[in-house]
Amino acid sequence: MGEVFAGRYELVDPLGAGGMGTVWRTWDHRRSRYVAAKLLRHSDAGALIRFVREQSFRVQHPHVVAPDGWAGSDEQVLLAMPIVRGGSVSTVLRDFGPLPDVWAAVLVDQLLDALTAVHAAGLVHRDVKPGNLLLHPTGRDRPHLLLSDFGIAASLADPRLTRASVVVGTPGYLSPEQLGGADPDPRQDLYSTGVVLSELLTGARPAHPLPGGVALDPAGADGPLADVVRRLTARAPAERPGTAEEARGLVRASGLLDGRGPGRGVEVEVFDHVPELPSGWDPNGPVVPGGARIAGAQPPPQQPPPVVVRPVWSTRPDDPPSSAAASAPAVPAPVPAPARDPAPAARAPAPRAGARTAARTAVLLALLGVVLLVAAVLVARG
Repeated sequence: MGEVFAGRYELVDPLGAGGMGTVWRTWDHRRSRYVAAKLLRHSDAGALIRFVREQSFRVQHPHVVAPDGWAGSDEQVLLAMPIVRGGSVSTVLRDFGPLPDVWAAVLVDQLLDALTAVHAAGLVHRDVKPGNLLLHPTGRDRPHLLLSDFGIAASLADPRLTRASVVVGTPGYLSPEQLGGADPDPRQDLYSTGVVLSELLTGARPAHPLPGGVALDPAGADGPLADVVRRLTARAPAERPGTAEEARGLVRASGLLDGRGPGRGVEVEVFDHVPELPSGWDPNGPVVPGGARIAGAQPPPQQPPPVVVRPVWSTRPDDPPSSAAASAPAVPAPVPAPARDPAPAARAPAPRAGARTAARTAVLLALLGVVLLVAAVLVARG
């Protein structure tokens, strides 16, 4: 089977690759479930610390997918998280091109909802881009977005892990102040959100920053969300919305969220992108030929058949057994305790026939003895 990390996470098959490592479908032997595991070969202490620290960034929110476990093995570390089956927003853009305004509004509204929770937890994501916006496979129904990949997220309360001269993030989605090495700030995530919104509306990926650290403006967008793009991508942080919740107000002001949002009438569909399980695996984990479980796999618990025992006080030897009792294991009947003898005064045994005959013979012999004694006395007197 596959490689096992820390005796717990067994690699099954690769699901994709990103800038920080490969994502694998992985079997968690401890919890008996499949997870998505990002596998990174760390090359320096800073990368390892960022990777392991991602495990602690757990924001419980319906639009955030956060890691729920990690393990290390030799020169590699593994970060586990739930599997999201619908691909990413980047996949949707590649398949369908520019999205309808209402689709873009719903996706960005959900993204800003997620960022509201992330910023409230004292974090800055710092890598908001379509490839880190995962989707549930909802078909042509309303999309469901999840913000993922907190590998370079920064805590506003913790010391920085990189020098001011080191720029982290994806070129094209970074704010001008990030390119200049500014400290993390939630408004940097809002700038990246504006770039993502522009890409959703135009289908055009943002240009890389120009030499010298000056960022290009995002591609122009028109329609009811054009002002939202302009406000979010303002070059000066003070000109952007102050919070993600304030930015959500701008999206709602467009009127695109007043109805039911994207539905079956929109020709955009989110498919299930996770492949079938490879040979040797099934929904319950690893198997061997013939369907048997292998060592370490936990089969679904089975309840033992009920045992039915007839009460011995309600049956007699000639009673036919019931169907339930006939299938039950034989239970030996208890041996009854011997009954106590009655008291001597209450005992009245019936005499036996032989005893009565002996008694009569004794009486006759006694009478005969008396007759002979009387006869001897008379003869003596005569």
